[in-house]
Amino acid sequence: MPLTIIRNDITKMECDAIVNAANSSLLGGGGVDGAIHRAAGPELLAECRTLGGCDTGKAKITKGYRLPAKFIIHTVGPVWNGGSHGEKELLASCYRESLALAAENGCGSVAFPLISAGAYGYPKAEALRVAMDTCAEFLADHEMTVYIVVFDRSATFVSEKLYSEIKRFVDDNYVDEQEHKDVRRRSKAFFTGRALQSAGMQFFHKRADVPLEEAAPPLADEACIEASSPIPSSLADAIAQIDESFSQMLLRKIDEKGMKDSECYKKANIDRKLFSKIRSDIHYKPKKITVIAFAAALELDLDETRDMLMKAGYALSHSSKFDIIVEYFISHKRYSITEMNEVLFAFDQPLIGA
Repeated sequence: MPLTIIRNDITKMECDAIVNAANSSLLGGGGVDGAIHRAAGPELLAECRTLGGCDTGKAKITKGYRLPAKFIIHTVGPVWNGGSHGEKELLASCYRESLALAAENGCGSVAFPLISAGAYGYPKAEALRVAMDTCAEFLADHEMTVYIVVFDRSATFVSEKLYSEIKRFVDDNYVDEQEHKDVRRRSKAFFTGRALQSAGMQFFHKRADVPLEEAAPPLADEACIEASSPIPSSLADAIAQIDESFSQMLLRKIDEKGMKDSECYKKANIDRKLFSKIRSDIHYKPKKITVIAFAAALELDLDETRDMLMKAGYALSHSSKFDIIVEYFISHKRYSITEMNEVLFAFDQPLIGA
C-alpha cells in the first residue's frame, strides 16, 4: 500500500531511501541517528562533513553506503517545547522536505522513523498523526510507497480517549470464536430441523396418527423462514439471477459520488496498479482489507459497506477485533484511513489498504 506503519529496524529496510532523524550537525548522535551511522559505515560521516549541517525542518541527502537503501535523507526535527513554538509546522516540514528530496532523486519508496518522538520529546500520538497526515497529503499528488517505521505498538500512538472508547466498543461487541461456532452450529441445527419439517418427514414418529406439527411446537414463526427470493428452477435461471460483482459496484459507487478514479484509490490508500486490475476484471477477487479501504474512501454507511463486502464474498464478524474496529469507525462516520490504521496498529491488527 502507498502509506503504511510497520514494526522494523529502519537500518534493515530495503527501499530506495531511508530518513535519518539527525541533529543539526549531521555528524551522528544517539538513537536512530547513531544506528544509521553505524550501519552505513564511516563513509557516511565523511560525506556528512561536507554538507555544512542542516536547519530544523529542512533535509539533505547522501548515499546509503553499506545500508540496503540507496539513499539516506537527513532531516532535523523540532525539540518539543509544549506545542506552542511552531513544533507541528516544523515537524510537518521535515516530512515534506524529505519526500520532495526523495521524489527529486527518483525514489519509489522511502522509510521514515517517527521523527522527534524520541529524545526530542514530541508526544508519540501527535508525532504519528503529523507523519501520517503529511505523507498522505504528499501521496495525493505523487506515486510513491512510504513506510513509517516504529518499534512500539502500544496505545500511546493514539489518544488515550480514542483508545479507551474503541476498547470499550470492542469489549462490548466481541464474540469469542467458540461462541461464534456455537451460534453457527445452533443456526445450522435450526434450519435443518425446519427443512425436515417442511419435507414432512414424519417417520421420526412411531405413531402415524400424530402429525409432526402436533408432536412438537414450531421452531420459529413461519415469516422467519420465508425465502427472500424464489429458488431457481434451473442452472440457467440461477446464473441469470447473479447480482453485480464487487468491481461493478465499486465503479458504480465512484460514479455516483462524482469522484475520479485516482481520487478514490489514493484516498483508499490503494496502489494504482491494483486498482487497474480491479477495473479491468469484472470478476476480480479482492482481499477483505481492500474492500474496506474502498468502502471508507467512498464514505459508505454500514449497510452499504456490508453490501460491498458481500459482493466480494466477505462479511463483518463480531468474532474479529479488526472487523469491530472497522465497524466502529464506519458507524461513527469517521472515514480517515490514516486514523483507522493508527488505531489498528495500536490494537496489533492488520492495516487497511492494498
